Amino acid sequence: MGKDMTQKLFSYGTLQLKNVQKETFGRNLVGKKDSLLGYKLESLKIKDPSVLKISETKTHPIIRFTGMDDDVVQGTVFEVTSDEILEADNYEVEDYKRIEVVLKSGIKSWVYTAK
Repeated sequence: MGKDMTQKLFSYGTLQLKNVQKETFGRNLVGKKDSLLGYKLESLKIKDPSVLKISETKTHPIIRFTGMDDDVVQGTVFEVTSDEILEADNYEVEDYKRIEVVLKSGIKSWVYTAK
């Protein structure tokens, strides 16, 4: 049943990389550019060996809420299944939490932010 439910997932980091998508979802995602207001981009040092292997990078972007419209995070909004959202949850390390936001375009989407 979960496969039939499409969701939106906004990525500003490694989930935009084709190799990460292939490893995490088993396919390349199709998305469109969008942005998120009221958040700022920071860096997070990754320690999880499986995530390091998939992303091939030691530092990942992470966003924090500021509430200021001047703070804008650029990224891509993807259409994914409910099952794929769970796969993304497994990929993201414990420093992230998934929340629902409204993007600049007005699209309601999931995004991973700092805990």
